[in-house]
Amino acid sequence: MKLSTLLLSASLVASALSFSTSVKANEQLALSLCEYIAADDKMRIRKTLKTARVKMRNIYDAIQCNGNNLLRHAIASNAADAGEYIVKSLPKSALEDGSDIAWAEGNGHGGSPLIAIIKERAGM
Repeated sequence: MKLSTLLLSASLVASALSFSTSVKANEQLALSLCEYIAADDKMRIRKTLKTARVKMRNIYDAIQCNGNNLLRHAIASNAADAGEYIVKSLPKSALEDGSDIAWAEGNGHGGSPLIAIIKERAGM
């Protein structure tokens, strides 16, 4: 009886530790991507994604930078190269609704070069 209790306790502790490590890794990935986008460093974005073995389209909806999605963060940061990389990494369907364009125009970023890239990719 004591052995099964000990094993159960040990497995709970191990699972809690592995979960917190995963959360910390995800937070670090998000923080790194936000910083690299703000710095307009496309190469470091690519390297970070490759090291983490994830694709932009798989994490795009899950990461927020200063309350904005990654593309809006790139527009607000005037990060043309990083923004273009994000646009090309996303499926066209993610851009077709035009919400990022409307957001940019509504927040004073209508002159961003990324607007034309988004429109071209979305077929607008």
